[in-house]
Parts: sequence; structure tokens; C-alpha cells
Amino acid sequence: MKAIQTSIPDLLIIEPRVFGDERGFFFESFSRRQFAELTGRDVDFVQDNHSRSVKNVLRGLHYQIQHPQAKLVRVVQGSVLDVAVDIRKNSPTFGQHVALELSADNKRMFWMPEGFAHGFVVLSDTADFLYKTTDYWYPQHERCLRWDDPALAIDWQLASTPALSTKDAQGKSLKDAELFD
Repeated sequence: MKAIQTSIPDLLIIEPRVFGDERGFFFESFSRRQFAELTGRDVDFVQDNHSRSVKNVLRGLHYQIQHPQAKLVRVVQGSVLDVAVDIRKNSPTFGQHVALELSADNKRMFWMPEGFAHGFVVLSDTADFLYKTTDYWYPQHERCLRWDDPALAIDWQLASTPALSTKDAQGKSLKDAELFD
């Protein structure tokens, strides 16, 4: 397993070592010891989530202001454009984002610590997306940034308006959102 730095130092791409042959493949998707070595953090993941979405569905940009969640995410079927936005007001990369493709083919994982808003848009016909989180989901503490906030300037690689939940369609702009200190 190896970690790849992104333009925001706290966000890491994790690439597993994949063993494959004509029968298929095998890889270790998580090792607490290796993860701690790669990230410098020994975390307790307390919840695993699995979502399936169809093409052009955009989920996010979500975060919990209380009970913040660090996340390790990956795609096990299909592909998505995954995005993390730094919403830590005192961070030198505040308001910046990293966007990358996660897919069943590339088997990459994306690590984002607390203090980031997260979202993705489905690029394939369908995608199965897995999340490991360091805290539980508390709907009363969940917040959402506008996916199309001009201040974020995220290129979602969309050909048309995405399919959004009611909650995501009502996301707040960065300037109006409750953020991390």
C-alpha cells in the first residue's frame, strides 16, 4: 500500500498493492497498521457505509460540524469523480479542493480527515461507493455546501445538470456555511 500526496497535504490517495492473474485479483483494502504508517494517524473507524447511485447523480458536499467525520472512501463498482473541499477557516488551503476519479478499475482510496466537505458525481452507468467513517452519522449535525458554488470552482465534468437530493439542492454557499475553526 502506498500514499500519494495531493495539492492539499492532509488529503491522501491510497493505492493498494494488487495481486492479479487470469483468475482475478486480491488486495488488502484496509490494514490499521499500514494506514497509521501512511497517514500518521491511528484512527478508529466506527461505521461503514455503502451507496449505489446511477449516472449523473451528485451527492454532497456533506460534512458534520459537530461529530466531524474523517473518511476513507472507495468505489467497488463503476466510477465517480470524488471531491473534498477544505472548510477549515484557519487552514492555508481553506476553500480549495481536490477532485479525482475513483473506480473499481483503479482501486484507489481517498483519505480525508475531519474538516473537509465531501461529495461525488457518478461517471459510469452505476457506481457502488464505500465509506469508512471515524464517527457516526448524526443527521441533525450534517451540513451541505452548494455543489455549484462559484467560490469553489469545482469542475464536476458534467454534460448536464446533475440529479440531486432535496437536501443537496439546498446546500449553502461557502460564505454562508457553518465551517470549522
